[in-house]
Amino acid sequence: MNATLVAVVLSLFSAVAYAAAAVAQERLASRNSDAGMLRLLATGSWWWTVVLNASAALLHVVALKYGPLTVVQPLGALTLVAAVPMGARVAGRRVSPVEWRGTALTLLGLSALLVTASGPQPDQVLTVPQALAVAGATSALIGLLARRGARPGLRHASASGVASGVASALTQTVTVAATDRSGPVLSMQVVGVALLVAVFAAGGLLLSQTAYRGGLGAPLAVVTLSNPLAAAAIGLALLGERLQGGAAGILLALAGAGIASWGVVLLTRVSSVVPLPHELDDHPVAAVLALEPQSASAEPALLPRQPDRKSAPGHLTAL
Repeated sequence: MNATLVAVVLSLFSAVAYAAAAVAQERLASRNSDAGMLRLLATGSWWWTVVLNASAALLHVVALKYGPLTVVQPLGALTLVAAVPMGARVAGRRVSPVEWRGTALTLLGLSALLVTASGPQPDQVLTVPQALAVAGATSALIGLLARRGARPGLRHASASGVASGVASALTQTVTVAATDRSGPVLSMQVVGVALLVAVFAAGGLLLSQTAYRGGLGAPLAVVTLSNPLAAAAIGLALLGERLQGGAAGILLALAGAGIASWGVVLLTRVSSVVPLPHELDDHPVAAVLALEPQSASAEPALLPRQPDRKSAPGHLTAL
């Protein structure tokens, strides 16, 4: 088995692990929508999602050792492909055609973005002042996105994707600096940036947990879209990376962003639709549970007939 095939297999397992973690987080969020984050942290099920996310991240890092970034990074978008049918399966329903179209469009747009942004692995890393500047700007953006207001799910998903993308970009600096034989392994740069990675990785996980309270499809699509965009912005601005293909590459990236945005819009519409009783596999209990309190018509009370005063005493009347 060659190195590229190993990278592909590891990336597939990483995507499935990320998808399983996202589905589990969404189920926990829907069951504990009124519970605070501290109470959620005290549940063992939530920590299993942390283990799944950590395992997926480890598989992704190992995959990068065997394969180039241009092969491994686009495969991360398979998380969305795995999560949508997996979430539908757990919820006991079928994936709707709109969900399939939204997923396909999102992945198509992401593929265009990743192809134009991908290239040889950069040899530049962020300096400590640059890392601190990125951390400050990212914190301000996350604070703006995570404010209270309308549609908190999608805004929290955007903040989660940005935090995870910045954590990935900072992880590259830690990895390159730690493996550079010209300096100490635990230098100030490595330790300081590693702490920033831990903060943003944990913040991205908590923000995604909040985002999944409104459903899985649209928030996960937004996370999948904003993650590579944040990492690409850092690479273009600070690491000397360039879009591939010149002017044509820029046009392809813009087209990919538009296609992916339309896919997110489709998934957003699906998440806001309440399934009708006849769409729940014709299960009588599921149909009853799906009814709104005001949708059931009042039934007349079944009471026995009162005896007719004109009837002879001692005779029973029919019910």
